[in-house]
Amino acid sequence: MKVQDTVVVVTGGGSGIGAALARACAQAGAAQVVVSDRDAAAAETVARAIGGHAMAADVVDEAQTVALIDETERRFGPIGLFCANAGVSVQGGVERPDADWQRLWQINVMAHVHAARALVPRMLARGGGHLLFTASAAGLLSQFDAPYAVTKHAAVAHAEWLAITHGGEGLGVSCLCPLGVDTPMLQAEAGARRELMSAGLLSAEAVAQATLDGLAADEFLILPHPQVREYMRRRGDDHARWLQTMRQFHAQARGG
Repeated sequence: MKVQDTVVVVTGGGSGIGAALARACAQAGAAQVVVSDRDAAAAETVARAIGGHAMAADVVDEAQTVALIDETERRFGPIGLFCANAGVSVQGGVERPDADWQRLWQINVMAHVHAARALVPRMLARGGGHLLFTASAAGLLSQFDAPYAVTKHAAVAHAEWLAITHGGEGLGVSCLCPLGVDTPMLQAEAGARRELMSAGLLSAEAVAQATLDGLAADEFLILPHPQVREYMRRRGDDHARWLQTMRQFHAQARGG
């Protein structure tokens, strides 16, 4: 997947990884970068700095996602790369109310489904296109908070299904799964958790560059933190031991 001369859309593009992705795509020579965020002012700030275009959209609302796609293609041509990057977190476990679980489900999973529902038929009809889903290492390794880990697992599974089902038909699919990234989401974490997650901390810019490198190599699983692949291997080799290690990790995060 080459970003150069491609129309790119980035959701959640007003800050963090999304903003860094938008900047990286512009620097790589994208034909057009559309920065989308529910915070219209944040999207406009990023877009203005890179010579792109801002479009406000709340990815919880499927109609707004479809309108974002329709308007982009009407103004700039076929979308070659859609970065479904918007995501949220909430601290806690099964005790969190249904409203929290549903909010994370809508943003971390269904927003990806809505984008794919609108774009996959178009991309297949014109013989190509690429979907990038920002998930998390939590979608592979189940760190910390239940609603976040569960919904990020679902995001990875959705991306895998698309790659399996349509990868032979010209659709490109990649899933970005970073560990600790220096973003407002990480800075909002409590002390012990933030300290643990800051081991091997990467900037959003480094994650964006790793993402473009992964896209250029047509990688499905993009892991800016290489240790995640080793953690996945350990999980597969001895699941019981991995669970025990993760219990210790979670105890440290709670200050135990």
